[in-house]
Formats: sequence, structure tokens, C-alpha cells
Amino acid sequence: MLEPLLHPATVAVIGASRDPGKVGHAILANLQAGGFAGRLVPVNPAAKEILGLPCVPDLAALGEPVDLAVIAVPRDAVKPVVEGAVRSGARSLVIVSAGFKEADAKGAELERDIARICHARSVRLLGPNCLGLINTQHRLNATFARQAPREGCVSVVSQSGALCATILDWAASRHLGLAKLFSMGNKADLDENDLLAVLAEDDATRVIVGYLESLSSGDEFMKTAEATASRKPVVILKVGSTTAGVRAASSHTGALAGDEEIAYGAAFKRSGIIRAEGFEELFDIATALAMQPLPGGRRVAVITNAGGPGIMAADAVEHAGMRVAPLSRATADSLKERLPAAASVSNPIDVLGDADPERYALAVDAAQADEGVDAIIVILTPQAMTRPAETARAIARGGRRDKPVLAVFMGGEGVMPGRDELAAASLPDYSSPKRAVAALKAMCDYAAWRKRPPRVVTRFPVNRRRVERILSRNLRLGRTTIIDQDAKDILRAYDFGVPESGFAANADEAVETAERIGYPVAMKIASQDILHKTDLGGVKLDLFSPAQVRDAYDLMMLRIGRRLPDAHLDGVWIEQMCRGREVILGMTRDPQFGPMLMFGLGGIFVEVMKDVAFYLAPITASEAIQMLKSTRSYELLTGARQQDKVDLDAIASGLQRISQLATDFPSVQELDINPFMVGEPGTEPLVADARFTLRSQGGDKP
Repeated sequence: MLEPLLHPATVAVIGASRDPGKVGHAILANLQAGGFAGRLVPVNPAAKEILGLPCVPDLAALGEPVDLAVIAVPRDAVKPVVEGAVRSGARSLVIVSAGFKEADAKGAELERDIARICHARSVRLLGPNCLGLINTQHRLNATFARQAPREGCVSVVSQSGALCATILDWAASRHLGLAKLFSMGNKADLDENDLLAVLAEDDATRVIVGYLESLSSGDEFMKTAEATASRKPVVILKVGSTTAGVRAASSHTGALAGDEEIAYGAAFKRSGIIRAEGFEELFDIATALAMQPLPGGRRVAVITNAGGPGIMAADAVEHAGMRVAPLSRATADSLKERLPAAASVSNPIDVLGDADPERYALAVDAAQADEGVDAIIVILTPQAMTRPAETARAIARGGRRDKPVLAVFMGGEGVMPGRDELAAASLPDYSSPKRAVAALKAMCDYAAWRKRPPRVVTRFPVNRRRVERILSRNLRLGRTTIIDQDAKDILRAYDFGVPESGFAANADEAVETAERIGYPVAMKIASQDILHKTDLGGVKLDLFSPAQVRDAYDLMMLRIGRRLPDAHLDGVWIEQMCRGREVILGMTRDPQFGPMLMFGLGGIFVEVMKDVAFYLAPITASEAIQMLKSTRSYELLTGARQQDKVDLDAIASGLQRISQLATDFPSVQELDINPFMVGEPGTEPLVADARFTLRSQGGDKP
């Protein structure tokens, strides 16, 4: 679909210049220096020839269409140039010129006009405000970058032209070749979704690296990213996430999900995107993926010539959720026979400070041959007898290549020759064990994602009609918050257990209802004007007698009446007391990615520790269980530390039902089940309290 852009036969540079300090000169020079085999056409009405190439004043004068026109003219000249290029039959455009929507309102309007012109003639546009693009297989360097990459297997998609230039410089320093590079700029037409789809099909691309500040479409991105990541790794650095203060969250879930980071984290996890936390990690991970095979598991062997760094690596491996592999008896015996007596043949394997290259090589070979080892980290520290360059070559000569090997050559000038040899041998090298382990963890996580079972989302039999009636009635009444029995009736329609309850308009009715339900009971204020009942003393628990019920009613009405004299108090709800572990289930609708589910334990775990997990709907049964496991307090649910074991499947089922409800009814903006009372396996969990927030008038109707 982007053939004229990626494999042009003719490239015109509109705004080509004889001045070496101009962007138009740099682009033309890069195209020449890169060995572009097609026809180059400089366009400049004030010049006859540039860099030995004859100029034309405009594309109309050329008399034939071009596959690609690269435009480098001042902003106000861009629109007429685009109109002329499209009229002359240009099949694709790259606009490097700046000053559009990133600058001011006039620039934004010009950008929209340019996009409309291109769209009307099905001309694909990269930019504006971008560095350009590179396709090393086609010898196409249509950028004004100083650095030209060697041919390789890593492709780059970046919203920042400056970062593209940095990536080019970094890749050159690490002997890492690139396949494609796209600087998207303002994304007036081509965006990350288009480019990921193209690179997914590109045989020359093994790893995709991305830098994003925003997404054009969250839904489309997730579909495209998942399809792409299923074929090859995608590593993305996402920046620009800030607290979404504009979100008026009325629920725990909405408040806890207020950071944009959380939504992007959930989206990337679902899609199989490897998320880098910074520029350094972005290429630590990309280098490992480009140079080494994926690990078959999480069992790691550490080889070192110094005890301290070996321990550092072992600690980092365990902290990252991987395992320091126990070596087989055969491996240990083989190492013991061939290494000095003082060497350690357990894991980490300490080959001692005087290790020569061959000692490293035999240790690597032994770890490669051990069936209980999935990956290898090789550490070298500069000591008097160390020969870094020769050691690097010896490590690279290892026989098997089906397990990833990551090198950690610690130090500076003394190990630099070794680092150069590692890069030349396609062995990723890191300055510290922690960085190598982080890259290996990303590889393991991605490998596990690739092996995931097919996603099967369960659809439960529910009473949608009942929910439609409740939501429609509340919207007609102008209510965007649903609490009390309406909220519980919605959940009951989705097969949630709800405690027996009754409404009471006075103290006598409260006692009668309590007697019917059976003690102990809970009392909750009934008022559309009061959302946070507990904060105002609107909840009383464990009432065991008529006297306690009557006293609680009178005191509740008195105190709330004094604190909120204008609130309309309908009465109270009397409910059976719920027993069990308090957990919170919730949903908030992210503007980019749609319904996002939340799980957490009640009490301090959510209020203070914010120990919660988020996942995008719809979810599968296994994903619901994974949400539980991803919280720090998960072990408490399984009976650890003398806690009562609870029904994990019941919680997972509740999350799946919320997921279905959220996808069934787009008008629900937020919901909280807080608390959801869960008992031991086999008991029915109950919704003790719930709240729904609907979209304001003008939003989607159910």
C-alpha cells in the first residue's frame, strides 16, 4: 500500500538548495550518498543544477509523474506546492517543513487543508514536521539526518524527528543496522497504525522500535499492534502521559485510573507491546531481540569472573521473576573437571578473576548444553589478566545458537575493545547486570505472550432488558449517578449475588424490615444527594436488635440532617450483613481504549497502598485470574499468613461479568462494586455496595 513511498523509482526534492546549510541540500545529498539507484530530481526555480543534477522549476515542468516528492519549503509555500505536486501526479509525499499544528491555529488549518488535498487524490503523506524516511534495502535515505544507518533488521517508527536522529547515531555506535525508519511528525495522514501494519508484512524487519507521544486511534492501535506483535516484537517508548485531571472521577476506579500511564500500560499488555521505560531501555531490549533468539523459558545461567557482579546478576534475575537455573549434575561435573579447583560450578558459575578466553568459552558451551538453562548472562570485569577482545570472540564462537546470550562487560576504556567485538558478533552488551536482566525479562515476557492460548471471552446469560429499563429511567430523570437498589438491580441482572434488603421510611419500618431479614443487619442512608455515605455517617453495620436499629435510624437522620440540611433524605435501606473478605471490582471508560477493569483488596490496600490491577475489557477467564495474581496482596487471598482462603474463581467471574456489562452498555462511564464480599470457596459472594456513573446528556444511550 506504500510502494511509491518505500520503493520509489523517481524522487523529487522540492526545495532542494545549493546551500549546504539548508535542509533541502541535506536531503538531496543524503539520497545521493546513500546510493539511491533511481532518478533524483531537484526542484528549485532559482537554480539550474544542484549537486551535479539538473533542476526543474516545478514538477509540472518535469512532464512526468514522480513516485515520491520530498517537500522542504517554508510553511506558507507548502500548500501550493502540494497542490502542484498532486496535479502533476506525485504518488506519495514527505513534508519535512515545520510550523503546522504544532505551532499555531493557522498552521493547524493549513495542515488540515493539505491532508484533504492528498486524501482526495489517494496520495499518501508522511509528516509534516518530520525528519523523513529511510529504507536501507532500497538505498533510500530521504532525511536530513547527519548519520546514515547500515542495513539491518530493526525498523523505527517515531513521532519525534530529533529522536530519529538520536537513534541513528546510537545504532551506528553499536553496529546495529536498520531496515526502515519513519519519522511521522504531525501524522496528518500516515500514523503509527499504518506503519505498524506495513512493517508487520516487511520481511526485512525483525524488530520494530517505536517512540510515541499520542495515538491517533486507541481501538485501531490495539488491533494493529496485537496483529503485528503476533509476528514480530514491537518495543515502544511512550511519553507525554500526565495525570488526567480533566476526568471528574466519582468512583475509586476512576480516581485510581486517572493517570494516563495506567491505560497505556493495560493497552500495551493486552496487545503484546513491549513497553520501555526510557530511551536506554528501549534499545537495550531492541538490541537483544534483534541479535538473539527468544528464550524458551525463564531459567538463567550466570557466568562471571567476579563474585560480586555474579551475585548482583542473580539477585536481579530473581527480582525480575525469573529463576537462577540449577545446573544439572552432568554440567556441574563437566565444569568441575575443566575449571580450576577454586572455581564455582554452581550457578552463578565463577570462572575466577584470572579467566582466559577459553575458560569463558567452555563455561558458555556447558550452559548452552544444559537442558535446564534457557538463557545465559556472561559477565566480565577488567582485571590484570583479562583479555576483553579475545574473550568476546571466544564467547561468540559458542556452538549452539538456540539460547540467548547477553554479555555484561563492566567498566570503561579497559573493556571497550571487547564491546566492539561483541557488537560485531551480534552479541548484545550491557554495562551492568541490571540492564541485561531487564532486557532478558522483556524477552521472556514477550516469548510467553507469543505462546498464549487463543483468547476466548465467555458470554454469560444475562437480563439485558432489565438493565436497559433501569438506565433509561435514570437518564430520563437526568440522573448520571445510580446508587442503592437500582445499582444492585443492574448487577443482579448480570447474576451477581445481592444481600436481602428492604426500604424503610421511618424507624418503625426499619425495625420491621430488620425483623423480616434477620439479625444482624446493616443500615444505609437512602438519598440521591449523598454518594459517599460512609464519610457522612450514613452507614451502620452489625445491628443486632430492634433497639440498635431504632437508635441507629434516629441518630443517622439527626446527624446527616444537621450536616446537609438541603439534602433530601428518603429513608434507609436495611440489608443482611455480608461476611467475608472485602475486595473492589470496578470499571472506568478510558477515552482512548474503552472500558478498563480494576481489581483490588479493600481497606488500606486500595486507599493507602493503591494495590490494584487494571485490564482492558473484554477479558477472558485466565486474564481475570492474572489480574488477581498481579496484585502484591494476592497471596492473602490464597490463605497465606494465616488469612482465610477465598473463592478466587468467584472474583474472576465477577470481573468477567463487569467486562460484559461494560461492553454491552457504552453509556456506563464508571462503576464500582465496593465492597464485594467474598467468602471461602463454594460460598456465594455478595455486592455490599455499588455505584454507576452514566455519561452526561448527549452521550451514548443504552
